[in-house]
Amino acid sequence: MAGDTLFGVHGAALAVRSQRMGVLASNIANASTPGFKARDIDFQSALKSMEQSDGAGMSGAIKYRVPTQTSMDGNTVELSQEQTAFAENAVQYQTTLSFLNGRIGQITRALKGE
Repeated sequence: MAGDTLFGVHGAALAVRSQRMGVLASNIANASTPGFKARDIDFQSALKSMEQSDGAGMSGAIKYRVPTQTSMDGNTVELSQEQTAFAENAVQYQTTLSFLNGRIGQITRALKGE
């Protein structure tokens, strides 16, 4: 279970945020692709799945996004929503990464006897 590791839930959270960044980037890249269906990762579901499967997968956490305004070409990407979600996720990713870097620094100092 992810909570039993040296870094607790933060290692799994970083993996989920990283995968979510890829999904959101794909949505942004396909904003003008006819018929493209925007997807997102439910962070809580993905994290729970990662914890229960020892990091093996995020089953059921990737969902199609329901658009607030439909497009004539069938594309469900709403660019402003995707950009906001991407920016928020990037900040959360960086925060988790900073925490892990601090934890690694603590462990390194402890091993050196500082």
